[in-house]
Amino acid sequence: MEKLKVGDRLQIQCYKHDGKVHRCWDEAVVLDIKKDYIVFGNEKTLVIEAQGNTWRTKEPAVMYFFKDKWYNIIVQLKKEGVTYYCNIATPFIIEDNTIKYIDYDLDLRIFPNGSFKILDKQEYKYHKKKMGYSKELDIVINNSLSELITDYQNHAPMFERERNLTYGKLYQELKK
Repeated sequence: MEKLKVGDRLQIQCYKHDGKVHRCWDEAVVLDIKKDYIVFGNEKTLVIEAQGNTWRTKEPAVMYFFKDKWYNIIVQLKKEGVTYYCNIATPFIIEDNTIKYIDYDLDLRIFPNGSFKILDKQEYKYHKKKMGYSKELDIVINNSLSELITDYQNHAPMFERERNLTYGKLYQELKK
């Protein structure tokens, strides 16, 4: 891995199982580097979809990318409260100043009131069949979703509200 430091700016590329780019974000600022994961931040970041349409994120976000876990976590710091959008995805790699991972459709949305919902089950079934996910991959993906829910229910550090608000403030300072 390239030698990263707090304040470095990278891009993000999300792929699908077939190797095609799914979505790109034009900025992720390094906020913290841990042994098992890296924390990034961004706000009003340009997002480019595979079909070419673009949009910008609305609120500040803190993102956790893991070296060994099959998910990543986007903490959305909304006015109405902290929301988590978690993607079931491969562990990340960094190449050419870009965070890269493969997205496996299933998502976990955690609402400010603490409730959560598993999203995109139909999309997962469709891509699993269309792209021929192996039985082993299916097991890894489903185990990772269970691990993610357990991490949330056990109050893993990345789900600590105050910690994420602190990262949000750090991002605002680094942005200046």
